[in-house]
Amino acid sequence: MANYAMVIDLHKCVGCGACAITCKNENNVPEGFYWANYVHKTTGTFPNVRYQFIPTLCNHCENAPCVKACPVQAMYKDENGLTLHDPEKCIGCKACIIADPYGVIYFNKKEPHQFWRNNEPVIPGATATAKEVTEKIGEQVPYYNPARATTYAGIRPKGIVEKCSLCDHRIKEGEEPYCVASCPAEARTFGDLDDPGSKVNYLLQKYGYFRLREELGTKPKVYYIRQY
Repeated sequence: MANYAMVIDLHKCVGCGACAITCKNENNVPEGFYWANYVHKTTGTFPNVRYQFIPTLCNHCENAPCVKACPVQAMYKDENGLTLHDPEKCIGCKACIIADPYGVIYFNKKEPHQFWRNNEPVIPGATATAKEVTEKIGEQVPYYNPARATTYAGIRPKGIVEKCSLCDHRIKEGEEPYCVASCPAEARTFGDLDDPGSKVNYLLQKYGYFRLREELGTKPKVYYIRQY
């Protein structure tokens, strides 16, 4: 049993968006859904200007409002502190979306990856249609990652919600979430809060931290250090 958390070092983060891109590839995330995302804003008046770039994802809150709101326990906490979702139980009521203060849960209102079902060529008479491409290669989605399906539906169906699972399929194999492993600036650290010797505990003790919307009492498991 572990108590997993993530630490994001804002001094190291360069705002490249690699976390968002690689998350889509690893988890077969459809267009318009952002399991890994970011917020950025500029405040002040020149020359006293401040720019903020904060990578975001599901906070896997210890006191998760989405779990409490789900009437069928489709959204749940696992033994390692992850907030996960069971698509077999989900009834698509969206109660979790309403309760979620971070805006990280998405609803599949139609069959996902619509682009790859499209029978219209991008350039008529010059390119194949997306549907022809998928039929030719024998895959529903060309960048489909079969490893995602080891713990969760590889392509989530219509009528259910989706969100970041911290790559639970990778954790199960002793690997880091892919946004952590793929960050070129090594701005993300993943580990066990219950392990006094873990790197996440070392960083939190060394730099201090803040979490998003802490005032709500959700106890997020994503920590930010060294903000500008």
